[in-house]
Amino acid sequence: MVSKVGRYEFLAEPFHCDFSKHLFMGHLGNHLLNAADFHSTDRGFGMTYLHPIHKTWVLSRLAIEMDSMPEQYERFAVETWVESAKRYFTSRDFRISDLSDNKVYGYGRSVWAMIDTETREPQNIFDIRDGLIDSFVESEKECDMDALSRVKMVDDAAFVGSLKTSYSDVDVNGHINSVKYIEHILDLFTLDYYKSFRLKRFDIAYVAESHYGDTLRFYREDCGDDEYNIRVTKVSDKLDNEIETCRCKVKFVKD
Repeated sequence: MVSKVGRYEFLAEPFHCDFSKHLFMGHLGNHLLNAADFHSTDRGFGMTYLHPIHKTWVLSRLAIEMDSMPEQYERFAVETWVESAKRYFTSRDFRISDLSDNKVYGYGRSVWAMIDTETREPQNIFDIRDGLIDSFVESEKECDMDALSRVKMVDDAAFVGSLKTSYSDVDVNGHINSVKYIEHILDLFTLDYYKSFRLKRFDIAYVAESHYGDTLRFYREDCGDDEYNIRVTKVSDKLDNEIETCRCKVKFVKD
């Protein structure tokens, strides 16, 4: 019988690491999403099953909290499990450790929705294979990080930059990849800043999709104690107004 918790091994490739020889947060995010896909596919409710019936999982929220990051060439493990499942949303947790499980790097929490790929409308998760996902809910396993919380921002946050989305930003669903937002947001901070501070926690909530050719605009609020709130909006020739696509909270600690 397939267990409720999946465990998957990854390698911190040197070209996925930053100047400090530690894994980029964006690439860690990719590994977590890959683990989620492996886990759901192994249990019969992943993309392999969903794509032919025009359904897909979409990431609604993601939080990652790390005490440290894997170093280049280091092999590490990602455990993942479904913490809860409701009609339109499911919560999934992550645990990142070394292969021997002697060192825990950190944890992650996420919320996912299912949509119809043709109509983009939300779908009832329990309609898939008679609610198969419910039999894999693991609510007892500990995820040792604070719960997800809403990011509240002031209306007059400072405009700090913009960029036009391009080819490499677009994913298989035809919209801007979830991890690309993380990378673009973290690029708002200078290299000198990263030489003095380490990213401790990253929370992001996705509000609306954006697409190739949209211009993303970034607004930042300094909350003190090396914590920042960031709002991302989109504008394009097809839109009358500026529309929020996501918002996040980033927490740094002195390195």
